[in-house]
Amino acid sequence: MPGKGRSDIIFIPVRYRFLYLVTIRDWSTRRVLSWRLSNTMHADFCVEALNEAIHTFGPPVIMNTDQCFQFTSSAWITALTTARVRISMDGRGRCIDNIFIEGLWRSLKQEAIYLEEIQDGFYARYAISNWMVFYNTARPHSSHEFRTPREAYWAGGNGKISA
Repeated sequence: MPGKGRSDIIFIPVRYRFLYLVTIRDWSTRRVLSWRLSNTMHADFCVEALNEAIHTFGPPVIMNTDQCFQFTSSAWITALTTARVRISMDGRGRCIDNIFIEGLWRSLKQEAIYLEEIQDGFYARYAISNWMVFYNTARPHSSHEFRTPREAYWAGGNGKISA
């Protein structure tokens, strides 16, 4: 993931409660590099997703997030500094800074989550996993000459994405 990474968390409605989904994305190609679903808001699931993305794709030059407590936690900051990743955070109240990932959330909810009532975490994980594969490998983006995020990512030169 040698360009710019982006991470965010969203609430996933499940019968009588919520689950929490974090994604790690490549900023320029919008490819979802890793994700985790959790029933708690602890930072651990975010750090696990980050570590998987770094292990699989390499560390980004810079990682951008909002200022929620998971991304300001010592575990998250330590994981980034250990991997020698520069840290970038949006200003408070700057939701427009997060526009690409908000589009991902909207699409995920409209195309997978809201189509049926999700009863439990097992089905939520199944539905999200299927949609993430579809998003990365079959959903073209006009901003990338109608290539999928996966195709745009690898077109950058064996996974080397320019910032």
